[in-house]
Amino acid sequence: MEDYARMTPNLAALRALAAQHGQEHIFRWWDELSEAEQASLLAQAAEIDFPLMDRLIREHVLTQSTTVLPDDLQPLDPVPLPRTEAERSARQRAVAVGEEAIRSGHVAALVVAGGSGSRLGYPEPKGIFPAGFATEKSLFRLHAEKIRAARRRYAGAPIPWYVMTSLEEDNDAKTKAYFAEQEYFGLPRDEVEFFHQDSMPAVGLDGRLLMRTRGSVATSPNGHGGTLAALRRSEALDHLKQRGIRVVSYFQVDNPLVHLIDPAFIGLHIETGSEFSSKSLPKRDPEEGLGVFCTSGGNVLVVEYSDLPEDKKIAKRSDETLLYNAGSIAIHAFDVGFLDRVTKNGVGLPFHRARKRVSCIDGRGVEVKLNKDEKNGFKFEKFIFDALPYARNPLVMTVDRAEEFAPIKNKDAEDSPTTAAQAQTDRYGGWLEELRIPVLRDRRGHVIGCIDISPLIATNAEELRRHLPPGYRFGGYLNLQP
Repeated sequence: MEDYARMTPNLAALRALAAQHGQEHIFRWWDELSEAEQASLLAQAAEIDFPLMDRLIREHVLTQSTTVLPDDLQPLDPVPLPRTEAERSARQRAVAVGEEAIRSGHVAALVVAGGSGSRLGYPEPKGIFPAGFATEKSLFRLHAEKIRAARRRYAGAPIPWYVMTSLEEDNDAKTKAYFAEQEYFGLPRDEVEFFHQDSMPAVGLDGRLLMRTRGSVATSPNGHGGTLAALRRSEALDHLKQRGIRVVSYFQVDNPLVHLIDPAFIGLHIETGSEFSSKSLPKRDPEEGLGVFCTSGGNVLVVEYSDLPEDKKIAKRSDETLLYNAGSIAIHAFDVGFLDRVTKNGVGLPFHRARKRVSCIDGRGVEVKLNKDEKNGFKFEKFIFDALPYARNPLVMTVDRAEEFAPIKNKDAEDSPTTAAQAQTDRYGGWLEELRIPVLRDRRGHVIGCIDISPLIATNAEELRRHLPPGYRFGGYLNLQP
């Protein structure tokens, strides 16, 4: 009981603090909790920044705040895909620069993997979700094979992999256990580093903190913008500097097509002296939910899809392409010096409101039964692209959607496991066509059949050529694994 006695003063202070900010209900069931549950709730309450929550609730929940865009907002024209001989030569020079950086051990990979597969109806961390078409290999394994392939291509160069998890739904513990169970997918154990992002309380539509259980506040990861503070807090940033890393290749775990060690992108990043580089692609249509790269006051910024006014969203150029067309796909490269500078005195990125479905209990302590599409609360998240205005010489580079972007976000329809699987087959089918091997496509241009090729076998058409027998003909199924 001695530990319980030591908790009592903290309890009184925290109850008073919560009451001062109108959130005293978080202790409503205190007397019903076990001592372990009480200790956990106290620790959680002690981490809540109540003045910050007051401001976020006032600005984003209790008032109908709208994002005010700059008067001088203009669409950004990213570096295009090379089309002329001169552009192709310049791109090859950039590839050589990037390859030298990789070969010299100056490049690391960083994956944002703190989310769960709840929108997919999947109970585990999203990185464990099976994404291979024929093999059903996990997203983590697929990305690990890309890193192994790059290490092999560049004479065993070390490519450390930083994996950002969260403490929500045991994401951190489950991810670490999965990597250990899979023996780190053949990567050196000392080149895989885990660190976790912070969490933020979720609030109801009335601005009151939601309770996940009678002894815990409902929380969620603080967004991909939380990467910056987490790197500093976890000492992962120190590890990067100690290893001599100069460029961090950043991506989100749910994109099976991502080229996570891309010498062309890394080379352009280095050549231009960029501190923060990004990949973009033309939006599929005005309603595609991608933020758009823009400029204002000489700075590069991303305007969220939901914040772009309708007139700008549908505006077109003379060639009928969208005016605001440079979609952000969450693939970036960071200069380590930049990461050090912007995190040294704290990261002042703004929070954004997201109305979401939040698992919680009601005022009687009973779990709320939510409809599939019901959004009963707000989560607060930071976006990493809000750091763009702080960077020198930001670079935005156009990529080919068919080669690099097929996220798995929804259970069905667009950006689902089905569309991502088809995108993988379409990409590999494109490689076969480059090798003059015919494939059948349907009316929408999708390859008919199933193709699954490990990055350890090939990452482009030329590498694939070496693994196909002379006179090979595609018969609708191709599965190449080591």
